[in-house]
Amino acid sequence: MLIDTHCHLDFPEFDKDRDEVIARARSEGIEYIINIGSSIDGSKRSLELSKQYDFIFSAVGIHPHEADNFDKGAELELSSLSRQDKVVAIGETGLDYFRNYSRQENQKILFLSLIKLAKELNLPLVIHSRQAQADTLKILKEAMPVKALVHCFSGDKGFLDECLTLGFFISFTCNITYKKAENLRNLIRDVPLDRLLLETDAPFLSPEGLRGKRNEPANVKHVAREISRIKEISIDEVSEVTSDNAKSFFNLVNTEKSSVGVGFIRPEK
Repeated sequence: MLIDTHCHLDFPEFDKDRDEVIARARSEGIEYIINIGSSIDGSKRSLELSKQYDFIFSAVGIHPHEADNFDKGAELELSSLSRQDKVVAIGETGLDYFRNYSRQENQKILFLSLIKLAKELNLPLVIHSRQAQADTLKILKEAMPVKALVHCFSGDKGFLDECLTLGFFISFTCNITYKKAENLRNLIRDVPLDRLLLETDAPFLSPEGLRGKRNEPANVKHVAREISRIKEISIDEVSEVTSDNAKSFFNLVNTEKSSVGVGFIRPEK
């Protein structure tokens, strides 16, 4: 059983066959899915999905691309959403200096606001950082202690070492299967297995052989297989340890073994 810790099933790419995609994930052995909010509306849709499916949980957040539109009203609405059942994390949030769709100063304001919210609710953070390593680390170090996952890791060895020293978790997606991704594969060798999580970032970053097609949670198996190959361990070990990591990080708790499914207990402050 595998866990896709980061996807966007609420995106319009899944509007025509969302239920089929989710059913396919289950049939492929995906135990849980964490659907990640990237806007106010996306966070609402993510939360609705988590209410429809007992094995889907939600993260509530605003992507740095949306930072120029962040205001007090959005801050209050996000705070309200994050207090609902089955919200297991705040995110995604962070800094993106590659696209710079929003002003860097506004990205920092948004990032700081979501860090504050996560700490207030004792929820972990799902971090997006692209070509913004120095500022990401500066903000997070000043906010410590912070429980964080750096998703779709794309930084260098120095950034990785700093993140691991701070106790953060690291997740990789299907782009580790790309022929030109040897730098990412080298980094995976340096990440302890007990700090690794798996993700697809669907609908983006389909695995090698499916590039150009929509990605989906069932494809997280490609990430597991590649990590198994890189670390020269069994896929069963990758599955077991990364799933345990995800359950611990997101505080997923099996509370019922009936058809009702899985319950969520919010951590104590």
